[in-house]
Amino acid sequence: MSAIRLAATVVGAAVTLSRNPVVRAGILAVASNPKAREVAVNVTRNAAYSAGVVARHLVGRRLP
Repeated sequence: MSAIRLAATVVGAAVTLSRNPVVRAGILAVASNPKAREVAVNVTRNAAYSAGVVARHLVGRRLP
């Protein structure tokens, strides 16, 4: 599976999950609690960093 197709699949799954009423209720609950919001932000940043590390390993570093 190409990287573009995989990215499209992940985005599609994220959109589908975000439309779920249970997920929406959970997001609203986290948004109203400052401590939970801070934890959610840290988890999201760590996940984004890890995704970047994996992408660099798959694609490789391209130097100009």
